[in-house]
Amino acid sequence: MAEEIKQRFFNHKKEEEKDVKVEVDVEVDFEVEVEVEAEEEVHDYAKERKHHKHLQQLTGLGAMAAGAYALHEKHKAKKDPENAHKHKVKEHIAAVVAVGVGGIAFHEGHEKKDAKKKSKECAS
Repeated sequence: MAEEIKQRFFNHKKEEEKDVKVEVDVEVDFEVEVEVEAEEEVHDYAKERKHHKHLQQLTGLGAMAAGAYALHEKHKAKKDPENAHKHKVKEHIAAVVAVGVGGIAFHEGHEKKDAKKKSKECAS
């Protein structure tokens, strides 16, 4: 190869490339009128409480399902000594998922309590 090949990283330019400056003179004249009516939003705390209750129940079911799968894999590890390591890894992953989802259910329970407390404050 007679020519030397140079690698260019990021924004490095070739030696032959030159910077080109373009000046544009544009005038823009316009007016915009915006009317904003400030409406006080009414927050529906009962709906929020139901939402968090629903999420808490779903995540509780997810935690139970992950725990059941962990027990299932523990049983398979005992019954299948050839693939015991694989089953133990799956068991541990399912156990971690169960704990994580349980934490989310706990969090949603607190969110539900906060929504209930706020709804009582607004009603008073």
